[in-house]
This record gives sequence, structure tokens and C-alpha cells, in this order.
Amino acid sequence: MSRVGESYLVGLIGSGISRSLTPPMHERAADLLGLRYLYRPLDIDSLGPNHSAYAAEECGEILEHALELGFNAFNVTHPCKQLIMQHLDSISASAAQMGAVNTVVLREGKTVGYNTDYSGFVTALQEGLAPSPEDLEAVVQLGAGGAGSATSYALLSQGTRQLFISDLSLTKAEEMAHHLQTLFPASEVNAITPENLPEIMPLARGLVNASPIGMHHHPGSPLDLNLLRADLWVADVIYLPQETPLIAHARSLGARVLPGGLMAVGQAVDAFELITGHRPDIKAMTTHFLSLLEG
Repeated sequence: MSRVGESYLVGLIGSGISRSLTPPMHERAADLLGLRYLYRPLDIDSLGPNHSAYAAEECGEILEHALELGFNAFNVTHPCKQLIMQHLDSISASAAQMGAVNTVVLREGKTVGYNTDYSGFVTALQEGLAPSPEDLEAVVQLGAGGAGSATSYALLSQGTRQLFISDLSLTKAEEMAHHLQTLFPASEVNAITPENLPEIMPLARGLVNASPIGMHHHPGSPLDLNLLRADLWVADVIYLPQETPLIAHARSLGARVLPGGLMAVGQAVDAFELITGHRPDIKAMTTHFLSLLEG
């Protein structure tokens, strides 16, 4: 038997996460550190013995019930990263600026929200692409949701001079662009719709997909693949599959690509450290992650 203070019970709240590789990554890292650690997905599409579906807006209720049952930390993914914020006792300064939380930790009986998607994407960008200042002159981002708040913040913090944020909801894109413009006044942040992409893409040096389009349960491409070019770098936050249609087509053109795996590992390392106070070996976690993908 392990008492509450002697073990970690962690959950992942989101949609379509039954195949997520985050739980086995965390559990393997804990095994290597000699920690008792159990990580369970809490899929809002099919939760509990009756496989009941919950609305995204009910993520706070799921969080509350899980806390009552003894969970002491959570990762949060699409579509709950922004919705969960109103249900937390406090939020880190950077997560508040980004307007999204992907990690919730119980501290002295209070829930605290953090965002490790941002730091995970910075790690992935630097290790996977090592972009030059010219590469960051103008970037198009697809998606103005929870993942997009982290990637846009990361891009601007790394020196992006002109950022175009495209979303099906122009209102969401405009709200994100306005907020980021106040945080990064030296850069130019613009909101666009998918209809604007044919005129904007020729200006871009890089493209980031921060939308769910391309995931195993949201198949397809987030834009017309004919808009890609060989001299463009292309990044995707999706890692299941690693080779999304976007990444596959960009690679076939000879463009530099950054699949979502490096970001997945980077955010997992940072989240694990927040939850346990122990920082896992990133190389060991990356090796394990790649073996999980092959399996």
C-alpha cells in the first residue's frame, strides 16, 4: 500500500486521449527515479464504466470529482486548456499571460495551473530546427486555441517579428492577436482567416499548425497543401501521428519540418518536474517516446 504522501496519482483531461503517449512517458520516468506513480487518462468522450461523454465545458466538474478521489496532479489537453482556468485556485504568471493551462498541480490543498506547452515548444524549436533570425521574420500560425496560445507566445519570445494567426473564428484570432500585441509591442501580430492564407503564405518563412486537424481523430490537413513551399519550415504540435499530412507533404517538398514529438517530450519533462520536484532525463524520455511510437 502507498499513502497519499508517498505516491502520485495523475490524470490527463481532454478529448480523444485514449492513445496518448503522455501516461507511459510519465510512468517510465517515475520508474527510473524509483517513484510510485500512476497516470490515468480521463477522456471526456468516454469516461467511466458506462463510457459516458462529457461536454468540454464540464471539465471543471471532472477535475473536482478527480480531486475528491485523490488525484493530486493533472495534464490538460484539447479542448480544455482554456476552459479549465476558471476552476483553479491560482495560475502561474506565464500561463495567465498565455491564457491556457496544460498542467495542474495540487499544492497545500489548492490547485495551481501552469503551461509547459510553451517551454516544450521552445525546446523543440531550438533543438529540432535551430531557426535563424531570418527564419522568424514572418510566421503563420494555424489555430487560436489552447495550444496556439503557447506556440504563439513561444514564437514571439524567440524573436518572431511578424506573426499571422489564422483561425476559423476570426473573433478568437483577433482576441489572441490583440492580447499578444500588448505583450510583445516590438512585434506585429495579425489575425486572419483561412480565406486569407493564399495571399499571406507567400510572405511567411515558417508555418506552425497549432490546430487539432491532423490528429488521429481529427484527420486531414489544416490548410491547402499547395500553399507549402520547399523554402518554408513547417512545425506541427500533433504527435499522433508524427507524420501528419501537413508534415508528410512539407517533407516531400524538401522543406525543414518539426513534427510534434519533440514538443511532447519537452512539455512532459517540464510537467513531470512540476508534479514531482524531480527532473527526468530528457534523452531517456525521448528514447522511450520513440520506442512507443514504433510500437
